Amino acid sequence: QVQLVESGGGLVQPGGSLRLSCAASGFTFSRFAMSWYRQVPGKERELVAFIGSGGSGTKYIDSVKGRFTISRDNAKNTVYLQMNNLKPENTAVYYCAAGNRSPYSSPSSYDYWGQGTQVTVSS
Repeated sequence: QVQLVESGGGLVQPGGSLRLSCAASGFTFSRFAMSWYRQVPGKERELVAFIGSGGSGTKYIDSVKGRFTISRDNAKNTVYLQMNNLKPENTAVYYCAAGNRSPYSSPSSYDYWGQGTQVTVSS
């Protein structure tokens, strides 16, 4: 049974940090590219960061470059998103996704999704 389980979300003040984790099981994690998406009510799901299966290739949306870092530990079947200097506009439900199709920026390229974790940035 395939599972992606996110954790690490919560309430944080502007300027604060959070580290999201996504634990994978039920498939060969090391063979899949991974991404973090986010979604706010009324808007489409948005790609935040991408990492290739080997961990060497990463991509970010412009608004998070220099503040967010995606990484993975294939030995632990886990992908992470370190989020620093958080801003209120980063408030969303964050999802991890696994897939190997192109383009990496399209949600339809991903086979597996987690249930999401809420991140709220507010004072």
